[in-house]
Parts: sequence; structure tokens; C-alpha cells
Amino acid sequence: MTEVNRDNRPLSPHLQVFRMFLTMVVSGLHRITGFGLTATAVLIVWWFIAAAASPEYFALVDGILTSWIGTLVMLVSLWGLCHHFLNGIRHLIWDTGRMLDVAAVDRTAWYVLLGAPALAVVVILIVLVG
Repeated sequence: MTEVNRDNRPLSPHLQVFRMFLTMVVSGLHRITGFGLTATAVLIVWWFIAAAASPEYFALVDGILTSWIGTLVMLVSLWGLCHHFLNGIRHLIWDTGRMLDVAAVDRTAWYVLLGAPALAVVVILIVLVG
């Protein structure tokens, strides 16, 4: 066998070596929001189970989910839902073979990043106004 000189071998590339591209950020956020939406779904199911269990248990869970921290979690989850939704539309467009050039990919990434908070604000206004 050949002699392996492990001291002079380069290390694997990592985030300190790579330049972060906009598409990397949007892709990472898509994965994070997908996980976050799963966690939010668990909270909502917990709320439904508490409603079916007893009025006292529902009052406890409802108090937790409507507290300031619960409201903050739900608002962040709403942004995550909007981001995941818009990025999903972006992927559906790509599945048709359209907008796959670099300029269009970057442009649609900006649409997702700026559109998700805007869409979340629109949803909040619709809920508050009626």
C-alpha cells in the first residue's frame, strides 16, 4: 500500500470557505421553515387534543399558546408558512422548465425573501380587520 501523508491533505470546504449565495440562504430557510411548520403543526394538534380532553386542560394550553411567547411563535410560523408557500411556487415554476437561468433564479429568490413578510402582513391585516 502507498504511504498516506495525512498532514498535508486539504480540509473539506465549509461555510468559511464558500461565499454565501442568495439561493443558498433561500434554500436553507426553506428547509428550516419546513421543520418549523412541522413543530407548529404539533402545537396546533396539542391545542385540539386539549380542547377534546377537558375545559381545564384546554384553558391551560390555550393560555400558553395565546401568551406573548405563543403569539410570537405563531407570528414567526406565519412568516415561515408564507416563505415556504412562495418558495414552493418558485419550485413548481422550475418544474415546468421555466426561469432556470441565473438571473431569474436570483430574481425569484428576492421575490420570496421580500414577498414572505409582505404576505404575512397582509394575512395579519385580513385577520384583524375581518
